[in-house]
Amino acid sequence: MPIIEIKTIIKTDLKTCFDLARNVDFHKVSMAHSNEKAIAGKTSGLIELDESVTWEATHFGIKQKLTSKITEFKSPTYFVDEMVSGAFKSFKHEHIFQKVNDSTLMIDKFHFQSPFGILGKLANFLFLKRYMKNLLETRNGYLKIKAEEITMLEHRNS
Repeated sequence: MPIIEIKTIIKTDLKTCFDLARNVDFHKVSMAHSNEKAIAGKTSGLIELDESVTWEATHFGIKQKLTSKITEFKSPTYFVDEMVSGAFKSFKHEHIFQKVNDSTLMIDKFHFQSPFGILGKLANFLFLKRYMKNLLETRNGYLKIKAEEITMLEHRNS
């Protein structure tokens, strides 16, 4: 099972990062390039333990639906979303937040299995793992910018 791990240092507090990472509205904005929309379940606001969301997005030129559910939740340091239905055989996305000095270390661990047996493994090797890593890095870049912007505005207004 391929695992993608991405570490991002963000100059803000744990709660700001944690809440942005589980904010359905922010997710829509950060994934606008794939025309991602929440179409069922929790479609707005902060997703919580045992809640699910169904996303519709276009990847590889194909419109797809994916439903994920929050299966573990420890505010503000950890949550997990897992695929309930969708294009993967399975996935588990761990979101880990650690305080490092005056910043937050955000760690994404994305475990996934492709469908289609050996063809899926070949797709992982040829392009899927790289595609998913780029997708997560893009989203984390948006999250970093937004979280640091929120913190800067809060400091300016206090």
